[in-house]
Amino acid sequence: MSSDAFQFRSRMRSFTDRLVTALAILATLIVIAPLVAIFVYLLYMGTSSLNLDFFIKTPVPVGETGGGMANAILGSGILLGVASVIGVPIGIGAGIFLAEFGRGGKLALAIRFTADVLNGVPSIVMGLAAYALIVAPKIPFLPFTGHFSAFSGGVALGFMMIPTVCRTTEEMLLMVPHAVREAALGLGVPNWRSVLSITVKTASPGIITGCMLAFARVAGETAPLIFTVLGNQFWSTNLNQPIAALPLQIYVYAMSPYDDWHRLAWAGSLVLIVLIVLAVSLVRYVTSRGVLKGAS
Repeated sequence: MSSDAFQFRSRMRSFTDRLVTALAILATLIVIAPLVAIFVYLLYMGTSSLNLDFFIKTPVPVGETGGGMANAILGSGILLGVASVIGVPIGIGAGIFLAEFGRGGKLALAIRFTADVLNGVPSIVMGLAAYALIVAPKIPFLPFTGHFSAFSGGVALGFMMIPTVCRTTEEMLLMVPHAVREAALGLGVPNWRSVLSITVKTASPGIITGCMLAFARVAGETAPLIFTVLGNQFWSTNLNQPIAALPLQIYVYAMSPYDDWHRLAWAGSLVLIVLIVLAVSLVRYVTSRGVLKGAS
């Protein structure tokens, strides 16, 4: 190959590399630009509507100005707490079974297929299912059935978390090298103890990330709450009664014809996004510092 031909091919490779890199950057910017625009507009509309009353007062009657969403913030925390108590243990348990004990089995295939299907089910369908199973029927020995309640909303959100937590846990556990498992078994550690103390601990950062992804997904859901918790204009922490929630309150205010309610809806949207970002960032920070790392 002549020197001129070699230089030409070298220049073409360099040009192609720069072109593809530029196209990749452009594609990234195209994806990020709408998200940045939405967030900036949300900041603009939300910050101008935030004040102290928003965090310490409950909604006011129609026609009056002012008020806040303190009860909705508390209600969202309660709902997400109930959902996490239901969704995280079941999801992690199912993921451990799929990765460690049920490989290749028919039951594992059925669970994996069900989790993949549920990941794509619209949230309103999950809300209807919770309504049909918990809210609509009255079962005498189950006090949470037969009416709208915070518990039914937490169940709906919890079941939405399970598929994401399950599949993420399975994938994270499968990434743990087999040499780690073999070393534990070679020392005489029982298989169940090896899974819980070594494999799960090693994969804990990824598992925690999956749990936070599921948490962030359900934190802003409105459709399931319409069919389960109904909403509440007053302070309520009773799991057996209707409760307020930020997504539900934002939906009600956004659909109203009142400008003051629209202002509160923008403020509520900003607070909801900020709370989700802070929760996810805090867990990622703690994980990156090694506090929750399996290797620590």
